[in-house]
Amino acid sequence: MNFLAHIYLSFGDKEITLGNFFADHIRGNKFKHFPDKIQKGILLHREIDTFTDSHPIAKQSSKRLHKNYSHYSRVIVDIFYDHFLAKNWEDYSETPLEEFVDGFYDLLEENYDILPRGTQRMLPYMIADNWLVNYANLEGISRVLNGMNRRTQNKSKMNYAILDLEEHYEAFEKEFKEFFEELITFSRQKFDSLCEN
Repeated sequence: MNFLAHIYLSFGDKEITLGNFFADHIRGNKFKHFPDKIQKGILLHREIDTFTDSHPIAKQSSKRLHKNYSHYSRVIVDIFYDHFLAKNWEDYSETPLEEFVDGFYDLLEENYDILPRGTQRMLPYMIADNWLVNYANLEGISRVLNGMNRRTQNKSKMNYAILDLEEHYEAFEKEFKEFFEELITFSRQKFDSLCEN
């Protein structure tokens, strides 16, 4: 899953949210210096990714893109699924998306000093372009895909995936909704078991 889902699936716990958000910028087990709950957030992030990558519905979404984007198709599905989460936000949260995201940006700024360097570098762009709120519209998703394609030196051709999203929009949205219900249940169980220890 992409940023918005990982933040949402931290269930309002600030330290879990931090770890769950920046886990991709942490290699291997180089996270033992963080407070306990942030470490648990990193572990939760990894559990969510493993569950997602092996789930038949997420694989079905990915397969639709594989011919054009090869191993990048999973990354694209993560971005598509964040679009559907943002677009259908009211189905999942009583807090408006803008308010939820503002609170998250405040959390990052309050904890800036402990963020991994990669996260610190990304943060100004994320906030200035309000990525998380703009996931809700196709223009925002198109910008994200263009940025990801640039990062691969145009090898991934991910910028064209917006056309696949438009062409198969209903199928991707249906798959997201079915999958996300299962992911919420899984993540809640993992969250509870991590926080018990």
